[in-house]
Amino acid sequence: MTVYFEDLKIGDFAEYAKTITEADILMFVAVSGDDNPVHINQEYAEQTMFGGRIAHGMLSAGLISCVLGTRLPGPGTIYLSQSTRFKAPVKIGQTVTARATVAELDPAKKRVKFTTQCFVAGNVILDGESLVIAPSRPE
Repeated sequence: MTVYFEDLKIGDFAEYAKTITEADILMFVAVSGDDNPVHINQEYAEQTMFGGRIAHGMLSAGLISCVLGTRLPGPGTIYLSQSTRFKAPVKIGQTVTARATVAELDPAKKRVKFTTQCFVAGNVILDGESLVIAPSRPE
């Protein structure tokens, strides 16, 4: 369900949670072309600072798109920009919770700035901000 620009308030937020699977990583490789061995080769990944395979950072960042496009504001939202800082890796089997919180509203342009974060077990693994055009209530 769409939350129209006119109904948004500073502090409103929405979340989406997903447990990252082997299939998610392999599908992300297929779609993005990013076959970095730290994501798909256990022997290689064991020799890195992570000690094993990790999910693509952009896979977690993509969950923010789910929040904005399906929950808040929801269908009809147009993504304009995203800044992202990766804080910690995500391993297969971990659940990532993406959260977007309304930080600023620009009524003249129907733009909304969100603070964005992803968490694993309550720890921030990604933070940043998004700018979107929110759908307006039909007249």
